[in-house]
Amino acid sequence: MEGNKQKIIELFNNNVKGRKPNILDYDKDHDGKEGHWLEKQMNIKHNPYSHADLLGYEMKNDTHSKTTFGDWSPDIALWKKQTPYDSIPKLDRDSEFLVYFGNKKNNRYSWSGSVSPKINKYNKFGQILKIDENKNICAMYSYSKDTRTDKENIIPNYFKKEDLILAKWLKESIKLKLEKKFNQNGWFKCYKNKDGIYTKISFGKPINYDDWLLLIKNGLVIFDSGMHAGNKRPYSMWRATNAIWETMIIDSY
Repeated sequence: MEGNKQKIIELFNNNVKGRKPNILDYDKDHDGKEGHWLEKQMNIKHNPYSHADLLGYEMKNDTHSKTTFGDWSPDIALWKKQTPYDSIPKLDRDSEFLVYFGNKKNNRYSWSGSVSPKINKYNKFGQILKIDENKNICAMYSYSKDTRTDKENIIPNYFKKEDLILAKWLKESIKLKLEKKFNQNGWFKCYKNKDGIYTKISFGKPINYDDWLLLIKNGLVIFDSGMHAGNKRPYSMWRATNAIWETMIIDSY
């Protein structure tokens, strides 16, 4: 592991440190262009696969106020082929699920922002994240917790229930995705200064599913949904603030 770590430090020092990302050759409207530049400098081939990026380490870039663990959709959901209930057919995602359980803004329904469920506390849409006895993560809805004044007209009678499962992330599925990325040798993050120039690289220890689940239980990792009508991508991000990532760093160079 130490040999691989040293190779990563050398790649960073030789190809990244002291440089500002040159993104002129990238699509100006693509949010991930700086990340693609960094991957190229670190000899990482851009790919969608769920394994660690480089020599058993997952790479993270210094961007925005939050850093993402992964874009992991639920395994079971009211809008998916496998639903939580045998007694109801799959809901159409855009015309049914998002209308009943989403939020309408600028004439578009979405399951993002204030409607996206969080752990330990119901939002005004009656939704919450809970962890069940098998360590699965569930997005749940309770009609009595829904404080919308027009909920009676929005929610069909069948869904006027308590502890209705909207979506479920199965332990075995998320554990595999998480640990392939973060529980090999660990992870590293490349940091920039206020001028956008890379100045240091930091390493964090491996993260297993129980470690990660504890962060969720404590409200430190959040489900940051960006799902919205008209776009087939699920946008099911699991993120933590950069301040939380800082607490997991073991050394910097």
